[in-house]
Amino acid sequence: MIGRRQKAADKTNTRTGLCREEVQLVKISYSISEEVNKGTTVGHLAKDLKLNVNELETRQLRIVSSYKNKYFDVDVKTGHLFVADRIDREELCDGLVKCSLQIQALLSNPVKIHRIEISILDLNDNAPTFSENIFNFNISETTSTGERYLLPIAVDADTGSNSVKSYKLSQNEYFALDVQSGEEQSSSEESLSAELVLQKALDREKQAVIRLTLTAVDGGKPARSGTLQITVNVMDVNDNSPLFTRSLYKVQIVENAKIGTTLLTLSATDLDDGVNSQIVYSFAERGRFNPDIKFALNEETGTITVKENIDFEENRAYEVRVQARDKGTPPRIAHSKVLVEVIDVNDNSPEISVSSLMSLVKEDAEVGTVIGLVTITDRDGGKNGLANCRITGSVPFKLKSNYKNYYSLLVDGSLDRERISQYNVTITATDEGTPPLSGTNVITITISDVNDNAPQFPEPVINVYVKENRPVGDAIHRITTVDADTNDNAKPTYAIVNSFNSNIPVLSMVNINSDTGDIVCLQSFNYEEMKTFQFNVQAADSGVPPLSSNVTVNVFILDENDNSPGILAPYSEHGSVNSENIPYSAEAGYFVAKIRAVDADSGYNALLSYHISEPKGTNLFRIGTSTGEIRTKRRMSDNDLKTHPLVALVSDNGEPSLTATVSIDVVVVENTADIQTQFRHVPVKEESFSDLNLYLLIAIASVSVIFLLSLISLIAVRCHRTDSSFNRYSAPMITTHPDGSWSYSKSTQQYDVCFSSDTLKSDVVVFPAPYPPVDGELISINGGDTFSRTQTLPNTEKVVLVGELLLLLRSVGFAFEHVVAPETTVATEFLRRLLAA
Repeated sequence: MIGRRQKAADKTNTRTGLCREEVQLVKISYSISEEVNKGTTVGHLAKDLKLNVNELETRQLRIVSSYKNKYFDVDVKTGHLFVADRIDREELCDGLVKCSLQIQALLSNPVKIHRIEISILDLNDNAPTFSENIFNFNISETTSTGERYLLPIAVDADTGSNSVKSYKLSQNEYFALDVQSGEEQSSSEESLSAELVLQKALDREKQAVIRLTLTAVDGGKPARSGTLQITVNVMDVNDNSPLFTRSLYKVQIVENAKIGTTLLTLSATDLDDGVNSQIVYSFAERGRFNPDIKFALNEETGTITVKENIDFEENRAYEVRVQARDKGTPPRIAHSKVLVEVIDVNDNSPEISVSSLMSLVKEDAEVGTVIGLVTITDRDGGKNGLANCRITGSVPFKLKSNYKNYYSLLVDGSLDRERISQYNVTITATDEGTPPLSGTNVITITISDVNDNAPQFPEPVINVYVKENRPVGDAIHRITTVDADTNDNAKPTYAIVNSFNSNIPVLSMVNINSDTGDIVCLQSFNYEEMKTFQFNVQAADSGVPPLSSNVTVNVFILDENDNSPGILAPYSEHGSVNSENIPYSAEAGYFVAKIRAVDADSGYNALLSYHISEPKGTNLFRIGTSTGEIRTKRRMSDNDLKTHPLVALVSDNGEPSLTATVSIDVVVVENTADIQTQFRHVPVKEESFSDLNLYLLIAIASVSVIFLLSLISLIAVRCHRTDSSFNRYSAPMITTHPDGSWSYSKSTQQYDVCFSSDTLKSDVVVFPAPYPPVDGELISINGGDTFSRTQTLPNTEKVVLVGELLLLLRSVGFAFEHVVAPETTVATEFLRRLLAA
């Protein structure tokens, strides 16, 4: 076995950005004899490739070829190239002088391709054989010495020096053997021809039959041989043989020629006369080729025509032996040779085969990555067998020529599995024939997923509404995400990462199931203690490395009617009976008392209504449903009781409604001087219209004008200051109600402002909407000008005008009550009516 390494045939580099893939083609030649045992070493491939044996496994050295059987393989541990299957040269290269196999050694990281040519050396494993065991021919006794008779040739499946090299004839006195080497033979196996040469005149009466043995010997060591028994029958007369005009005929024919096409017409002459000069043409079957299969010969005219389809890919040339035999007795025969050269026609399309194709290509594969090898084969010859290969359609792949009809399939663009997960790549090969023929092959390339997409929430902010007093452990919301990746790259896990409420331990209030995304409450919520809180949830996939995204979760606690109304002073003592005095002369609508109550709930749950529950059927007193003011319905009569026990019921608007009661004894007194107010005693003056009353009216008018001017200035300043705020929100609207209350509404928020008509016991109650925003609160301003509950309003700019308006009104009322104290009943009643309006 002989191995040798040639210089690199082709070297190509592909460079794109930071990515660099190298595909190098190096030709290495080895030779090995046929029929060697499996495992026989062909050569030290690692040494010839100048590679370290230790890196063969990591670089995935492998042998690829386009043959049906895998004749060779490589041992990655030793680096030796060895025979993997039986090699029969006669089976692989029948009739060819040179026999070689083309294989490729493929390396990865980086990719290198080495072309290996292995010459198969012939062994002398076949002996020469003749097509027949006995050869009979007749010869006239009048035949002159020197006459020649062509003998059948021996066929040896071996080639080169192992083919037939000589012929030997058994000892006899009549014939000698003349072995000739033709100068224009088509193949080496037929390069020798043997002829019998008559050396001595024949005498039929002395010997009628001559038996000879022809031995064909090949050039192998040791030599092999085959024999042919020759029987010569000695005949009389006809002493002239036919003669061909040419000893060798050459003709060309195009493959796929029509049946019946004429190749040529043979011509032979015979000097004899009569029957002995009449010639019959025929084929002389010699060797393994039978000319009768492909050609037809007219035995009378000598015309040779096409009998069967001629295929260049089957046989590029034919050697036909012809003979001319006269009709003499015995007949004489002349031989000639016809060489038929077949001209190729482009009748075979290129065939495309793909090897070493990667089953899955990662979507982050760099440009220039080799994913397969493409081989083009064309059975035609010359330019008809040369093909150009390309990829049709717009795909992120390309072909790179390595050597002649060998290509590498490379990545030529960015891949995105989420956009296209599979490509059907159509490879087209077109030969250079006229007209050109094409072949196609469609291969499927599947793109595998990489973790390049983070989980995505359906919306940037998630609002969760939870009723207060929700049981511990309830799932209040389920968070879901979508991920364009697949499998583990799209499997999310959820976690609470941080909280915006630094003073509130969010993790002690809620938890999240890492697999399902269910948010579970860890405690029962109380709307009166907390209205909302906020935290972040992170969703991370299971890819390597994992990708994540966050979402803000706003939890809004919804109020439930779980607080009863609370009675405010001076009627707040439970179980006690309160008393109020009214004069016997009280007119209808006389103010008796005002029940004030608050509810810790919000919205409609804190919207209170007042009723008199006892005594039932009374027709003396009435109470304002929304104000809580108890007034007389009519004047007193002598039949009325002096003491009237009343039970006032305060109920909210929740479902179910919660209530509170307060008991008041109304005592009717004769003298109005005995009536004591809650804050001070009011001296009784005569109701004449004095100068003091005039001054009071002037003061009232002045204060009213000042109040209106202040209000206008305040509105102008606030409008200028909060212009951007008003642009973001709808204009507020203040509506008065028949019971004396005001409603303040702005966008989706509404506030109910309630005033009592009694300046001595007036208050302001602001009711927010049924479901306020996170920072909405109930504001109550008591008669003492203090806030009973102070909370941050939803937006200071939203309610500042209304708040300041209310405070200003309250201050004016307080000034009228305490600074400009009414001195007469007329003035007092006027002030009350003014404030009530």
